[in-house]
Amino acid sequence: MPSLKYGYKNIDFTFVENEKLKSHYISVDKESGVVLKGKQISKTDAQKLILKKAKWILDKLELVSSIAYSDIVTGSRVLYLGRNYYVQLIINNDLDVINVEFNESKFKLSMPNELNTQTYIKLAFETFFKEKAKEKILPRIIKLSKQTGFEYKEAKFRKLEKRWGSCTSSNNIIINFDAIKLPYSLIDYIIVHELTHTIIKSHSKAFWAELSKHIPNWKSLDERMMGMKL
Repeated sequence: MPSLKYGYKNIDFTFVENEKLKSHYISVDKESGVVLKGKQISKTDAQKLILKKAKWILDKLELVSSIAYSDIVTGSRVLYLGRNYYVQLIINNDLDVINVEFNESKFKLSMPNELNTQTYIKLAFETFFKEKAKEKILPRIIKLSKQTGFEYKEAKFRKLEKRWGSCTSSNNIIINFDAIKLPYSLIDYIIVHELTHTIIKSHSKAFWAELSKHIPNWKSLDERMMGMKL
């Protein structure tokens, strides 16, 4: 596997040849790592492309690692609103459920010993994120709908496997509740992106032109979102 050094870190990447692509694209996800796709080029040129995006790649590697967390134990870090927070697990056999507390600096989970399993702990976090998504993202959908003038029928929050959001044919906005893990700048981008679909369903030139009226820097935000697979 080719690699290059950026500062004190090594970036390993895979090159996937695709002669149909007009440009070279870089994706980052937890399973595949860093992947460069495009027409066949030399190893040196491939490294130059990776080096050009090195800081972005390292940021994405850290982010997707946090989003797609593995086992959660005391000392783990969980991503919430763009920041990683310390997790503390506390056994309290007087409880019959898992209590998730967040005090702006760390997560504290109190639970009976019989619920001290990864299945129950991750389910408790999913419940927390879904509740917080409704609490914190819904008001932003309402606000941004008024600002843009894009009207939607209903806003819903679900666990989406491969998407951050969607807009149905009847203009219901569906947001992946894992979006609550992202910074507000990216949350707002997701919202306005889906709201724009209420008037233009495809990703046509007209869609991006309309989106740019409300988010002029959409290209940089879209680049930050690229490769963030859950």
